[in-house]
Amino acid sequence: MSRPKLQNDCFVSDRPRLKHDEALAILASRVAPMAAVEASPLAAAHGRILAVPVIAQHPVPAHTNSAVDGYAISHADYAANSGRALPVVGRAAAGHPFRGALIPGSVVRIFTGAVMPVGLDTVVMQEDVVQPEGSSASVEPAEVIIPVGLRKGANVRLAGEDVAQGTMLLPEGAVLRPQDLAALASVGFAEVQVFERLRVAIVSSGDEVVRAGSRPLALGDVYDANVPMLNALVALAGADVVDLGVWPDSRPEVEMRLADAARAFDVILTTGGASKGAEDHMGAALEALGRRHLWQLAIKPGRPMMFGQIGQGGRETVIIGLPGNPVAVFVCFLMYVFPLLRRLAGAPWSEPRRFILPAAFDFKGRKPGRREFWRGMIETSPDGRMTAQKFKRDGSGLISSLRAADALIDIPEDTADVHRGDPVALIPFSEFGIIAR
Repeated sequence: MSRPKLQNDCFVSDRPRLKHDEALAILASRVAPMAAVEASPLAAAHGRILAVPVIAQHPVPAHTNSAVDGYAISHADYAANSGRALPVVGRAAAGHPFRGALIPGSVVRIFTGAVMPVGLDTVVMQEDVVQPEGSSASVEPAEVIIPVGLRKGANVRLAGEDVAQGTMLLPEGAVLRPQDLAALASVGFAEVQVFERLRVAIVSSGDEVVRAGSRPLALGDVYDANVPMLNALVALAGADVVDLGVWPDSRPEVEMRLADAARAFDVILTTGGASKGAEDHMGAALEALGRRHLWQLAIKPGRPMMFGQIGQGGRETVIIGLPGNPVAVFVCFLMYVFPLLRRLAGAPWSEPRRFILPAAFDFKGRKPGRREFWRGMIETSPDGRMTAQKFKRDGSGLISSLRAADALIDIPEDTADVHRGDPVALIPFSEFGIIAR
């Protein structure tokens, strides 16, 4: 199957600094899937993105069956013989249907999951059945008495009541969850057509950046905390990731390595080097090789972030330049990169859900005009209500704030002071598959 292409000028904008919603609108409207299609066995399909709709070829359940252990009856016979003993003429178990002959007014001993015998439409639970006097509790009775009040169709699961044959079970672009795999197996699928995983490269930039374990820190050096975090975040987005190491502060070297990487990967994700400083070479290298778009956003943290692409028409590689500070990297990934990767990989563009909770804090003197994402904790007030608490400090290098948080508190551009009890919007980390503390 030929490889779909990114739409031309997928990130183009003439605004110097875009607002959060403007940037999302451009990405959502102009980014197209770029992944090819492959078959995946069901056992390996968790988290994969469906490339074609799945139509149920069989009903679920496949046969009308009993939901309980008990006795299958015809409700018409039951109504006519209320309070009288009815003869038991056989038994039906899961995988072993009743194959005998029914006589009017007879019942069949039946177990959970067993196919309902033809002509019977209701099941009475075994604990509700009364055995005639003198019957032994250890021996299957020859006849039973069914009390009054049983509705027609009770304790019966109808064929197709869960999924009707011919209905669309899952649409194209669905991200397969464990329960979706159960649904696929229930209609007989052993494998499904999915989009190939995106190939994402991660790059660190800067002579001061040192990988943990590689060498001791020198004066001015900093350990690279971003790459381990990004490896995990990219995996949560459903892509394959390759670490291309730390690139030096050298324009020719950065440009050469970026060109090589663009020939091998669908997306290149960089940290650092995207600002306007004399030693920030990533943006200049991208402009020499392709196009830079959406550079600088009116958000905090994460303003110096860039999007761009190298190549067009036949082979395009998306370049995402994240800031260098870990909190800004984390926030920008969740808000922009996560939905972008999912869309490029074949899923629909999706926004994380926001939950409105009362603030358990006061914040005065905020400067309006930019979108801010504060680290937040979900707490329970003394009266049992859930509330939103803010991490006390806002530094974009404070990894401790990410570890303490459950969510991001989304503060719109026009919001100034926040008072205790004011409604605020929380975006739980669980929206991105990140487990709770």
